[in-house]
Amino acid sequence: MNNQVQEGPEGLLTWYHTIPPYTRGYFTLSLSLTLLTTLDVISPFSLYYNYNLIMKGQVWRLLTCFCYFGTFSIDFLFHQYFLVRYSRLLEQGEFVSKPSSFLLFLLFGAACMLAIAPWLHLNFLGSSFTFMMLYVWGRRNPHTRMQLFGVAEFGAPYLPIVMLGMSVLLGNQAVVDVLGIVAGHGWYFGRGGYPE
Repeated sequence: MNNQVQEGPEGLLTWYHTIPPYTRGYFTLSLSLTLLTTLDVISPFSLYYNYNLIMKGQVWRLLTCFCYFGTFSIDFLFHQYFLVRYSRLLEQGEFVSKPSSFLLFLLFGAACMLAIAPWLHLNFLGSSFTFMMLYVWGRRNPHTRMQLFGVAEFGAPYLPIVMLGMSVLLGNQAVVDVLGIVAGHGWYFGRGGYPE
């Protein structure tokens, strides 16, 4: 098998097709929504989570509130990178031969976040969803060592905390990311991930 990286559109397309199906679908939808809002084809106001509007028939908001990460920016790129990387690692690692379990994981996280979001006045939950994946991956890989800009080294279970600090430095609300950590914590410990 040739492990060389292809350049150009063919390399990008090859990379895209190597992403597992759930992760690829999520990435595609989030990228598409950002592109469509940037081009003013749709408004972010038609994507955010609003219980009252969902009850009036706008059920797409149950999905789009997880897929919109804002306009193209450094924050958007970070979220897309972490979304693809850690969702992919989970889908190809812990859930490799269990796609229905991965779907259950995503639905559990979404249900937790949708239940709590109204009390926290949160409208977009994409960052929370990404942090849930970061948390579960970090907990499932406790001996993996990570580095922050090649300066600070830490264990994978601390990745969500480090990324939370980075997110706050980029001007995001901590509560959004903490919600994802809480949902990931619920999944991890609910599935028997108790401390040794």
